[in-house]
Formats: sequence, structure tokens, C-alpha cells
Amino acid sequence: MKLWQFHGGLKLNGHKSLSSESQITPANIPPLLVLPLLQHIGEPTEAVVKVGDKVLKGQVIGHCREKDCSFLMSTPIHASSSGTVVAIENCPVPHPSGLTAPCIVIETDGEDKWIERTPIADYSTLSPTQLLYHIAKAGIVGLGGAGFPAHIKLSSKSIETLIINGAECEPYITCDDRLMREYPHDIIAGAQIISHVLGGTQRCVIAVENNKPEAYQALSEAAEGQLEVVLVPTRYPTGGERQLIQILTGKEVGRTELPAARGIVVHNVITARAVYRAVQYGRPLVSRVMTVTGKGVEKPQNLEVRFGTLMRFLIDQCGRGKARIERLIMGGPMMGFALPNEEFPIIKTTNCLIVSPADEIEKTPEPMPCIRCGACAQVCPVNLLPQQLYWYAKAKDFNKAQDYHIFDCIDCGCCAHVCPSHIPLVSYYRYAKAEIRASSQEHKQAEIAKQRHEFRTFRLERNKNERKEKLQKMKETSNASKEAAIKAALERTKAKKEQVASNEQK
Repeated sequence: MKLWQFHGGLKLNGHKSLSSESQITPANIPPLLVLPLLQHIGEPTEAVVKVGDKVLKGQVIGHCREKDCSFLMSTPIHASSSGTVVAIENCPVPHPSGLTAPCIVIETDGEDKWIERTPIADYSTLSPTQLLYHIAKAGIVGLGGAGFPAHIKLSSKSIETLIINGAECEPYITCDDRLMREYPHDIIAGAQIISHVLGGTQRCVIAVENNKPEAYQALSEAAEGQLEVVLVPTRYPTGGERQLIQILTGKEVGRTELPAARGIVVHNVITARAVYRAVQYGRPLVSRVMTVTGKGVEKPQNLEVRFGTLMRFLIDQCGRGKARIERLIMGGPMMGFALPNEEFPIIKTTNCLIVSPADEIEKTPEPMPCIRCGACAQVCPVNLLPQQLYWYAKAKDFNKAQDYHIFDCIDCGCCAHVCPSHIPLVSYYRYAKAEIRASSQEHKQAEIAKQRHEFRTFRLERNKNERKEKLQKMKETSNASKEAAIKAALERTKAKKEQVASNEQK
């Protein structure tokens, strides 16, 4: 099939051989599970268990504030193993901010006992709405990116093309590669279920980078011509949603558009497998395949990990290296972020841990002044002007930064990677975005406060006018009553006088 190209991008050293040849291994059951109540984009859940409760694997422990999650930007949280709830409190969560968040802590019993599950024998007999509800209840989110609730994407209408994203383009990460090699039938079946939920798409494509021949072969054989399996060029960030759409269809999704507006939906291969397991086996999303790699572990590998497992537990299972860990990165080296320690839980969006000792970390040179070489603009996959965004972010001219579409930046890091002056460009962009969001929030709050003040002033003035009108009416009524009383008195006096005069005449 014909393929297109997106602007820019990089050819990177993948470092994938560290973990790509080891089969997926089940992670051990940890003694404690720390499950954040928010593991996705959208509204947080609320705990529906209390301290001391016994829970089973797959049991809902955090639910949406509304009774039905299927039409909300939220997904339920399930216990990832059986045990006892020992705490519901704020704990450290893996996030660039380093803040704590509400979590449910479970002390596992080692039995890993499941709740009673309700698999769907023949999903084709159900309507898309019924399947959508089932997927929403399973707590499935996009497992290849930021954790967008899967049922929200699947509620899109008039979708012609479904793309299953197997373009695992970040260095070090190999969990999708191993998943495509070992569970191709699950992925194919998941893609078919997703297509059914979308009302039957005209086209379903699984995209695999051409540096993964084993994965391509396994999927091609499993597909048996039922859908397309396509090799795409190995170029970072091919796995980006908009970039992959452009490669496969030639369509450029606009700055303010969603892919659904172009009749396209994109899901990751691991998300497709999660949908398959939720429907075929009635399994809610309680674990995922992820990569633990780097020279800081003796056995880099891919593990099926229960959510809530602490990172130190996984590092110990993979063999803690002799050298002291100097850096721990969640995600890939391009778009991931460093963590201060190992006491963080694995969540739904954790696809990789890179464990690095001191000898694996290249010393970053001190930033130099920008020489206006334009290399950053040449590699930007979104076709922005990174140099201009840098100047405006540095000068805190956030209005100009927005004029140059800073929120279209996907933080891929291509610009910083090629910068000969070693300027941490993405850090400037993230700072500018955070400041703009904070300013926007302050503006909204100020606008709300202004509206409240204006309404209060209006209400007080209205009440004052109402009281004034009431007093005026009372005064007028009182005056009218007095006049009527005087008139009546005068009439009585007159009548009395006339009566006296009449009597005298007689």
C-alpha cells in the first residue's frame, strides 16, 4: 500500500536488544499494592471500599462519581490482586510534579483470587452500545500514551478507518514488540471487537515498524487476510497518533481537530489486547506488559505487572545491579521523565522503566547560546518553529508562544536531541505551557469571582429597590387610608350637622 511521510523526525539508536529477546514473564505478587484513584486523563474515581475490607482480584475499588462511567471521562479502578485494604491515603504517585495523590493500599494474601467474571461468548450478538458499556466497566484506557479512556474514543461516530498502533518508536521500550510476537491472535481479535464497537469500519490497519520483522510475521499469519498488517518506516516519532495517521492515509489532522473528525480512530496494540481479554474472558484491566531495562538491572526483560506494584519490587525481580542507580526514568528517554526514587507504583500508563547506573548516563554539556542554525525546525514532526517558541518561552512572552501554536508541541524531544547548543528546549516548552494553563485557570477564577461580585451587587441593588418600592407602596397605602378616614369623618360630621339642623327646623 502507498505510504506518506511526516515532516522531520529522527533515526535513533534503539537500545532495544537489551530486552527484546526475552519472553514476557509474569511479575511476582508484591506484598503491598498502592493503587492511585486517578490513573487516566479525566475525572478521578472515589474509593468504594474502606480500611479493613477484604477484596478479590478484579473487584471495583474506585468508581466514578456517577453511577455510569460509560459516558464520562473516567474509568473504574480494580484490585489487581486479592487481599485486605490497609489504608486509603495520599501516597507518592509517578508524575513529573512529584506530588502525592489519594491511593488505596492493599496488603496481598498471595492467593491472587479472582472475582466471578462474566465473559461474553459471542460479542457479535451485542450492540455497539452494550459492548461499549462492558469495556467502560473494565477500566480500559489507552495503554500506549496518556491514558485516555478507551470508551470515549470508541463512542465516536462515522468512523471509516481503525488503526492499531504497533509502531513502538521510543528507544529501550520493547513491550509492544514482544506482545505482537507472543499474542498476535489476541491483538487481531481485539481489533475486530473494536471495529464492531465502532459500527463496523471499512478499513482496519495494524501498523508495525520495519525493524520488527518477527512481530510483522506473527501478526500477518494471525490476521489471515481479515485485516491489513502494514510495515511502516522506523523513524521517531512514527508512533505519534497524528504522525501515524499521516503515514498511513496521507491525511493531516488539523491543529484543533481530533482524528475522529477525519473518520479515524487509533488504538495501541496493548489496548486492543486489553479489550479482547475484557470481552472474551471478562477480565478488567488489572495489569499490563511493560519493559524494565537499562544497565542498572542484570536481566532486562518484559513483565506482566499488576498495577500498584512498587518499582523497587520489579527492579529486585530483574536483578539489581551492583552499581548504584543514578537515574530511574518512567517511559522512554525522549518523552519519559525521571523519578526521585523507586517508591512509586506501576500505573496503567507505565510502559517502561529505564534503570541507569552512573556509567550509562552521558554527561549533559552546559547549554550554550542559540546559534539560529534551524536544525530544530528541520526535525520537528509537527512542523513548528521551535527556535521561536524557545525565545518566547524564555522571555515569558506567553501570548506570542500561543500565537506560534505551542500547545501543538507533542514534547517528543526531537528538537532538543539535535540542538548543537544543548539547550533543553522541551523544558522551556513545558514551563511555558504550565504557566499558560495556570494563568488561564487564574483568569477563569477571576472571571468567576467577577461574575459573583457583579451578581451580588445586582442582587443587593435589586433588594434595595424592592424594599424602596415596598416602603413607597406602604406609604401610599397609608396616606390613602388616612385620606379615606378623614373624608369619612368629614362626611359623618356633615351628616350629623344636617341631622341636627333638620331636627331644629321641626
